[in-house]
Amino acid sequence: MKKKILIVEDEPGIMLSLKDELESEGYTVVQAEDGRQGLEAARKEKPDLMILDVMMPFMNGYDVCKQLRREGNRTLILMLTVKDKEIDRVLGLELGADDYVTKPFSLREIVARVKAILRRTDDVHGDIHECTVGDVVLDFKKYEAYRNGADIGLTSLEFQMLKVLIQRKSEVVTRNEMLDSIWGEDNMVVSTRTIDSHIANIRKKIERDPSRPEHILSIRSVGYKLIL
Repeated sequence: MKKKILIVEDEPGIMLSLKDELESEGYTVVQAEDGRQGLEAARKEKPDLMILDVMMPFMNGYDVCKQLRREGNRTLILMLTVKDKEIDRVLGLELGADDYVTKPFSLREIVARVKAILRRTDDVHGDIHECTVGDVVLDFKKYEAYRNGADIGLTSLEFQMLKVLIQRKSEVVTRNEMLDSIWGEDNMVVSTRTIDSHIANIRKKIERDPSRPEHILSIRSVGYKLIL
């Protein structure tokens, strides 16, 4: 069955280019021209993934993402932004986005990111069904993570990164190994800085004191390891 992708973008040229490229890759594409339309389309169409521009009329991408996650909607979200500041990227991830791409971008990069996100989602339900990290229970079958009964809002990418660490618990996972495991050995678009940004975001959700992590430890100049 074809994967359905919702594009929420107010620039007609970018919308058309993305639509044509994704359809040529075999995806079904649904369109929305502003944030409000995008929010309604996400609720109605139930896409497998949405490409969500940040700067849009009526309702920006951050607010759309925040509202969907508040409603319990776990649609995969790839955010598009002209901003390239660390605080902007972190904000999108904290609100529940699964990945981000900054403009200008190549269509090849978008397709690669889309494939990687969808592949991660298909893979994350593998042999690990449940695991406890500190006081957080991770359910890989239901795609949920709880602390004291409250969902902490892990994204699909964060689940997959934790899965890699759990499979190698107490061992050091290098940044490059993490990249290869999640984005593939032919990855040309995601850098090791992305790993650091996501790990920082996971710590904010998992660790009691993110500044003094007890479970996801940094190994200087190498990578990370998980202590259960």
